[in-house]
Formats: sequence, C-alpha cells, structure tokens
Amino acid sequence: MAHQARLNTVVESLTKAPRYVEFPSKGGQVRPLSENFGKNVFTRTEMANMLPKPVYKIFVETMKGKKTMDRATADAIAHAVKVWAIERGATHFTHWFQPLNDGTAEKHDSFLTLKSSFVDGSEVVTAIDTFSGSQLLQSEPDASSFPSGGMRTTFEARGYTVWDTKSPMFIQEGPHGTSILYIPSVFISYNGEALDEKSVLLRSCEALEKVSMEVLNTITPKEEENRANLVYTTLGTEQEYFLIDRALYTLRPDLKIAGRTLIGGLPPRHQQLEDHYFGKIPTRVLSAISECELELAKLGVPIKTRHNEVAPAQFEVAPIFEDVLSAVDHNLLTMDVFHRVAHRHKLKVLFHEKPFRGVNGSGKHCNWSLSTDTGDNLLDPSSTPETNHRFLIFLVAVLKAVLDHGDLLRAGVASASNDHRLGAQEAPPGIISVFLGSQLTEVLNAIEENRPVNYELAGVDLQNVRVKGTVLDLKVANLPPIARDLTDRNRTSPFAFTGNKFEFRAAGSKQSPAFPVTLLNSAVAKALNDILVDLKQQKGDKPFASEEDQLAVIRKYIAITKNVRFEGDNYSDEWVQEAAKRGLANITKSPEAFGRLLRSENAEMLKEMGVFSDAELHSRYHILTEKYAKEVLIEAQTMITMVIQQVLPAAYQYRHDLAESASFMKNIGVEASPEVDLLNELTPVVASLQKDIAALKYLLVDLNKESDIVKLADACCNQVLPKMEAIREFADKLERNVADKLWPFPKYTELFLNI
Repeated sequence: MAHQARLNTVVESLTKAPRYVEFPSKGGQVRPLSENFGKNVFTRTEMANMLPKPVYKIFVETMKGKKTMDRATADAIAHAVKVWAIERGATHFTHWFQPLNDGTAEKHDSFLTLKSSFVDGSEVVTAIDTFSGSQLLQSEPDASSFPSGGMRTTFEARGYTVWDTKSPMFIQEGPHGTSILYIPSVFISYNGEALDEKSVLLRSCEALEKVSMEVLNTITPKEEENRANLVYTTLGTEQEYFLIDRALYTLRPDLKIAGRTLIGGLPPRHQQLEDHYFGKIPTRVLSAISECELELAKLGVPIKTRHNEVAPAQFEVAPIFEDVLSAVDHNLLTMDVFHRVAHRHKLKVLFHEKPFRGVNGSGKHCNWSLSTDTGDNLLDPSSTPETNHRFLIFLVAVLKAVLDHGDLLRAGVASASNDHRLGAQEAPPGIISVFLGSQLTEVLNAIEENRPVNYELAGVDLQNVRVKGTVLDLKVANLPPIARDLTDRNRTSPFAFTGNKFEFRAAGSKQSPAFPVTLLNSAVAKALNDILVDLKQQKGDKPFASEEDQLAVIRKYIAITKNVRFEGDNYSDEWVQEAAKRGLANITKSPEAFGRLLRSENAEMLKEMGVFSDAELHSRYHILTEKYAKEVLIEAQTMITMVIQQVLPAAYQYRHDLAESASFMKNIGVEASPEVDLLNELTPVVASLQKDIAALKYLLVDLNKESDIVKLADACCNQVLPKMEAIREFADKLERNVADKLWPFPKYTELFLNI
C-alpha cells in the first residue's frame, strides 16, 4: 500500500545515523582544510615545477592571448599532466564543458592505448598509457545532441571542445580508488559558433577588461606608481538549496521529474516563527556539508560560509570571491559535489528555485565587482567616495548598464522555475533597479547639484568616521564599539551595492551564473565605452583627463542614470507605479523576458561588444523559449499522472469508506450526518478536480500540435500554468481532508522535518 510505504519511509528516515567520514588527520588531530586545498588541481605552481621553463613561458603567453600554443608545447603539457594525474589514480580524462542546459557535460576517454610492433615477423601488441597534446587541446562530442537553437541539425553533428587554458585542470575522485582528469573546455560548432556558456563569458570578460583598461589609462597619469596593467571581473556566488531525505524524495514523482512539488500544502508550522534562519544545522545535514567542504577543498573551491536559510530544510553555502571564470567553474563543481555527496548520506539536494510552495525559494546571489592586478577593487568607494573619481566613473557605468539594459539582465535570470520565486516576497521583483544606500545616494546627489556633501542627510557621524564605516556604540559597558558599514542592506533590491561590489540577487539557484554575468559584463562594457568617448572628448589633447574633466563626465551620467536608482521597498505597489513613470520595465513572466534578448538595443549592444553573433543570440532565444515550454509541459503531464493514478483513487477510496460507514450507521440506527457532511464537502472538490484534469489533458493534446515554439511557450505560461494552479488548489484540499492513512505522498511536514 502507498501509505504503508510512506509510513515505513518516514520511520526509517528518523533512524538513519549520520555517515561517518574520516577527515585527513595527523597524530589523531584533524588537519585544517587549508592543508588539502587544491591537492587535486593541476595548478600554475604545479605546472611551473613540472614543465621546462621555456614551455611554461609559452603556456603563460598563450593564456594571456599573446601567443598560439604549438604542438611541442601542447605535448609537453599533456605529458606532465598525465604523469601528475596517473600518480593520483587517474585512468581516464575528459573535456569538461558547459552546454546550454545550465549543467556540465563530460565524456570519459581512457589513457589506455595499444601499441603494435613486429618481432620476428609476428605482431606484438603492448598496452600503454598515452596522452598527447592534440588530445589535450580538443575533442569532438556530437554537437547535434546538445541544445543549439537551430544552429546545428541532426546531420550537422560535428562540434569541438577546446581546452580553456585560463581554467586549471583537476581530478575528480571516482569509484574503487580511481580518478578522472578533467580538462575545462569551451564547446563550439563546426563553424565556430558558441554552443556553451563559457565561450560567451570569456568574450564578455575580454570586452569588459579591454575597455576598463582604456578608461584607467585615460584618467591615470603614466608616471603614477602602482599603475594597473590588467582589469578582471570578480564573482562570489552564494548558493541556496534544500536537503531532504532521499527515501522520501523517491516517493514524490513531482520532485523526481520536475524538481518541485506540484501538489502539497503547508503544515501548521513552517517558517512563520522565523526560527530556522541561522539555526542549528541538523546533524545529518552538517555531516553531509562537512564532507562536501572536504571534497571541494581538494578541488580548490574556497567555501567560506554555511548556514540554515529561512525555509525549513533550506541551507546556503558561499565561497570566497574569485575571478569570474574560476567562480563559475567552482559553482558548477559545488552543485555537482553536493549532488554526489548528498546521495552518500541518503539525502537529496534540491536546487530548484521553488521546490515547496508557500515557503522561501532558493537563489544564487551573484556578488560582482572589478579588480586590477595591483590589488585594487575598482568598486571600493574608500572613505571619501565624493573625491574618488575612479570609483565614481565605474559606479555610474554600472548604473548606466542597468538603466539601458535592465530588461536584458531580467532575461538572463528568466526560467520556468525562477518565475515561481521572483517577486514572491523572498526574491526581487521583475523590475531591475539599483540600491546604493543613503551615503552614496547623497554623494551622487551632491555632485549632480554641484554642492558639498551633507553627511547628516546620509546618517553619517563625522565625529566617528572610520574607513568604510562609522562606530556604533552598543551602550553596554563590556561590549566594545563596532564598525558600522556606511550603507544598510536592501534585501528587496535585485541589484544592490553592498560596500565594494554589486549583489545581483535575481539569479536562480539551479542556473549557471555564466549567462547572467555574461550579460552584465557586456552591458557594463558598453556603458564604459560610452563614458570613454566623453572622457576623451573632455580631455582633448591633454595626456590624461583631469579631475575636472572626470567630474564633468561623472555629473553627466549621474543625471542620466537617476531613474534606475531606488532606495525603498521593491515589493510595494507604489514602486510598481513609480517604476512605470520612470520608464523601467516590469517583466513578470519568462516568455516576455526572453524576447528582450532580441530587443534591438540589447541585440546591437551584444553584437557590438563581440559577445554574441546574430545567429548565437537567436539560438539562445530559441533554446530558452523551448526549454521553458518543455519544462511546463513536463510538469503538466506529471501532475496529470499523479492526480489520476494516486490523488483521485485516494479520494475515491475515502468517499467509499465514508459511504460505507454512513450506510452502516443508518442500518444500526445511529446518526450518520458527520460522514454525510464530509462526503458532501468532498464531492464537489473531487468533481471539480476531475473536470480540471480533463480540461488540462485536452489542452495538452491541442498544444502538442503547436509547432511555433513562441506560441507554445506563451500558451504554457498563460493557459497551462493557471490550470495547474487551479488543479493544485483542489488537490491540496483533498490532502487536508482525506484520511492520512490513504494519502500516497509524503507531506510537507515529513519532507521538512526528517533530516
């Protein structure tokens, strides 16, 4: 019986002991993670030690884009990494890449090969391990079997993975003490179009780095010490997720197929007491996270924090910020490791943005900034931002990027799953605006109005100013004063300045951060290009733009970008009305967001920056639209199956039991109104559920005939999802009223608490 399986699983989940993992130790003392950090990574240091100096020099020049790697250099690197990997148990290698499905892909090839020779006229076959430079540089997966948005067809199958020299190779530990060598790669078609997330991310980084250096060279005297030679993008990705018991997960077809619960109501207690956030991490969960941290440390992934999130069974990890290429690779590795390690602990990790209706969903907050090779953060305002013109130039560039291409940033986080989270009082709404905080707002206003900064308006105590903050007196004798940041946090803002970086809070938890960051990089590069034109015009024939020149340009862009700044509650109805007056788009549904990729201003910018070709951009639009439609249709089919095969039979059985009980009561002369009343309450719910399920089935039959993917996505958004919501309401009423012994699925109460 379904209920008995559910009951047995619930009881079993309560008796599972945490998995024991033996951490590296010495003399009985567990060693710090730092001693194992990067042990499975073929680092630059490792390469320098193992390669001849001329070979290593050529590699560095290749990585910087100043040289093309020759065959001899590739062979030397391949030999070195093969020796390094085999010493660590590697039997196979794989080109690891990021196709357009928010995941990663890999095909394992063995180092094993056969060498033939002839001895005394007979062939002798010898088994050897080989790995050549050509094998390192590229491989050839089937390009027609990955999303391509029409750029590849079934008979145009050739595609290439190409080693990304900027991303270090690493090994992943496999079964039986073996391991696999991973070669981070880009994935391109036979004609050179990008079929992956990384190629366009690399292009956007190059575009942004190039114009950033041009801006710095325009405003910086050549003789200045500590002059930057390189600008690079930094990223920190906070990763939210749910962990539930794996056995209970297997009894939920919706979680297994769609990643979220399509039916199910909240228990009496969930997150309303606000007692889960930063609470004690459950023992089984802490055991799993600790093992994940160990695995990730070996892979050079610097996980810094872990904690309970707001919703029951929800958690978060966050890394130390890195250059954006490493950060994206490491985030995808983090998700992969959590999947694998959770299974070892008989847990299931859920990265869906909204696996449980009624409680907070999960995001992937992208903390983005720009740094130089001299260690400067270009978005660090310093203690006097009003005179830090370099910071202000890059700040207004970001503001202009969001103003001009906010709808593009919204498209970058759009998906069928993220739509359930955005604007739901736990995530930013579909209006992309920027929060700066009171101090920076006053600084920009003062510059625009050509007046001194009034720090009292910004709430800054000039008597107690410290670098980057003020002193906060706790008024308790044994507690020391603490440094207070100059800006508060605005958790409702989709794009908030948080001290020395911007936090793009709208990204979805299961998506790769590569795409939204690619769009952000591109938009900022375009804004800096526009600012650079003005700076050059202001400086004229002078060797560099003076402080007055810079201030004039800054003042211009402060005025231009004022409409995108908002310091209040992004969830309020007043903001929706005010945003409309300011001309800011309010995009609540993904199909509309996808269309903004092709808006002329966005498309031209992306092509001008050299990030997307026209074909690549249209393919991305097609892929996102098609994926949206497919995900909604999969959910609808799953819901139909669950309701017809399990929910309705449970309701029928309960109605039958009630009818039998009522009949028996009448036969023995006992009042049967309790049973009859409940029957009368259930009957219209069952009838309505049957009617709506039938209507959904017929709708899907019609939609299966629709060949226009855009029309199909619109129908899924505006017809299928509303019907599914109506069906869920009836199914959830039955869950609340049908006898628990008949209900086939684990309920939220069990899913939340049995970890």
